[in-house]
Amino acid sequence: MGNSYYSGPKSDHFDGEAFFNPDGIPPKGLRDLLRWQLGKDRADWPDSIGVTQIRPDARVADLRVTMIGHASVLIQAGGVNILTDPVWSKRASPLKIAGPARVTAPGIAFDHLPPIDVVLLSHNHYDHMDISTLRRLHARYAMPVLTPLGNDTILRAAIPGIDARAGDWDDVLEGGGISTRLLQCHHWSARGTRDRSHALWCSFAVETPVGRIYAMGDTGYDGGRPYEVAARYGPYRLAIIPIGAYAPRWFMKGQHQNPDEAVAGFRVAGAKHALAHHWGTFQLTNEAREEPPEHLRIALAAAGISTDVFQTVVPGATWDVPA
Repeated sequence: MGNSYYSGPKSDHFDGEAFFNPDGIPPKGLRDLLRWQLGKDRADWPDSIGVTQIRPDARVADLRVTMIGHASVLIQAGGVNILTDPVWSKRASPLKIAGPARVTAPGIAFDHLPPIDVVLLSHNHYDHMDISTLRRLHARYAMPVLTPLGNDTILRAAIPGIDARAGDWDDVLEGGGISTRLLQCHHWSARGTRDRSHALWCSFAVETPVGRIYAMGDTGYDGGRPYEVAARYGPYRLAIIPIGAYAPRWFMKGQHQNPDEAVAGFRVAGAKHALAHHWGTFQLTNEAREEPPEHLRIALAAAGISTDVFQTVVPGATWDVPA
């Protein structure tokens, strides 16, 4: 069939047609997907949760993060404005009338965004790569998008003229006033039924004027290996770490970590502080909406880590990260 987005030499995570996790653990197949979807353990979520949107400063001298929702975070670092996996659309879906819908509005209205210098795009799932949002960002800011292999092809086809810069794991990409190393994590990708793992996924080690940041989109814990890789390029002033979309564990363990694993990974990565994300905006999996932060608090207490160090903030909330 061939690869839809990327043509390159084989490697320890690319077989010539598809990318894979080096330890060989693939995502679940259709039979397991149907078993999960037909199960009856899905928690009820509210239709909407109120959000107090903010209008951020245009630039910040030190390090400030603002939660937009799910994996979308505004990072303001030494005068540079960075967006991670920006999604302002109503649904995380290829369809406008079906698929997971937002229960929280974005923490910043799109028209109140400060100037965006660069976007970090971790992979191509619809809750992370939202073409509608990226098209609006490109029209307004024409900023570079730093992303792993294959995702640049998707972006250029959908958004003519976009400055999409792609790299492999361990490559360093420059753009928007930062230097970013693409790091291995344990996940997969797809935009449809015929492009499974045709584009790569990654986390980011970001060099900013005010310190190093580790930013992760999605990962399975995988025995801590993604964090062991990250630790080679630390220490980090801040890690941005997912805590949600993990239930049921028999289905999600290979692709989404839970709060206990997030705390363990935080310690392995060598970060001073952490921000939790990837929870409470879109109902993607079975756990209740408030379960991830509740379980995170329990895991932090068990590890002797303060919630001031590993914070969970709601959309529209900001955090000035200590030096």
